[in-house]
Amino acid sequence: MRRRDLLAGGGAAAVAAFVAPTRVVQALNITVPGQIEDLAMDADALGELGTHYAQLASTATPASIYDELLSVRAYAGHRLNRSIRSSRGLSDLNVATGYLSSLLAVVTSFMNDHAAALVWCTDAERRSRESSHPELAGWAMLTRSTVSYYQGQATRSADLASQGQTLCQPGTVAYAKLAAQEMRARAMIGDPNGMESAKRRAASAIAHLPPDAPNSGVFSITLDDDPPYTATSLLLVRRYEQAVTATARVIQRTYRPAPGSHGTQPSNYARSLLILGLAQAQAGVGEAAAAGEAGKEALLGTRPVWPTMVLASKLDQALSGRFAQVPEAADFHECFVECARRTTLLTPRARSTDG
Repeated sequence: MRRRDLLAGGGAAAVAAFVAPTRVVQALNITVPGQIEDLAMDADALGELGTHYAQLASTATPASIYDELLSVRAYAGHRLNRSIRSSRGLSDLNVATGYLSSLLAVVTSFMNDHAAALVWCTDAERRSRESSHPELAGWAMLTRSTVSYYQGQATRSADLASQGQTLCQPGTVAYAKLAAQEMRARAMIGDPNGMESAKRRAASAIAHLPPDAPNSGVFSITLDDDPPYTATSLLLVRRYEQAVTATARVIQRTYRPAPGSHGTQPSNYARSLLILGLAQAQAGVGEAAAAGEAGKEALLGTRPVWPTMVLASKLDQALSGRFAQVPEAADFHECFVECARRTTLLTPRARSTDG
């Protein structure tokens, strides 16, 4: 059994054996009173840390934050295990703990460790029930659906996203993201009517979000003319030119790329570039060079995560064969092979040399 799976399963022995006290946990131990009757300060501190890690997880490499995030979640679990039902702040502490588990689900899925991710999803769902905070379960279901989507299990992904929408309320970011996720899963299935229906639900949900809805970090939504994943959905239903236009607009409006800024961009930026490249590769022969350039740009900078490498593999396949002699396509292939070797997230296919 892998270390991440053992730790995700919980247990005092596992925590004692594997989780060393990080500086942030040392700070919590010193600054937060240890009274079992009052957990409100724990909930506040852990909620603030959850917001911090939600921002960090969208830009940092998963391995660089995993150990620290795990130690904070272990601290939260220790405080919950010592609590009593009458403890003030118990429900809020459960919510904060659930969001930490949901973050660990995202981080481990980015590391291509799906077994651990599913265990953390289950824990987040349990915290959701215990605290009567349904949005937590929605975020966990979104992670489940996203993992299935990148594994190519489109029907399961759509079903999970649809189920997630029944767990959380319209007017929440989680609901809007789940509707958008269902949209692209329906598109992958080849169901344009289902795609459009989910798109309308996502657009309606976004229109009813509060003005202060988070627009950065893991638990956020990007606001644009169309719901998230619209460009991906257009690509999947073979509306390639529209997908190129939509993706280029998202990249310029949302990420505003500038020379040297790649390392500070969220991992979604790399995936947007790869969607652009995939749409360009399918749009016509004249776009193959631009597709190769977009793909190479996506793999520069910070270490790519598993979903990024899945898309990079698809672009490499799209550019192989008839575009193999295009210099930019060949450059991208070399970049992809090297990146796959470094990350060990995927095993690249041998490149075709057919014209």
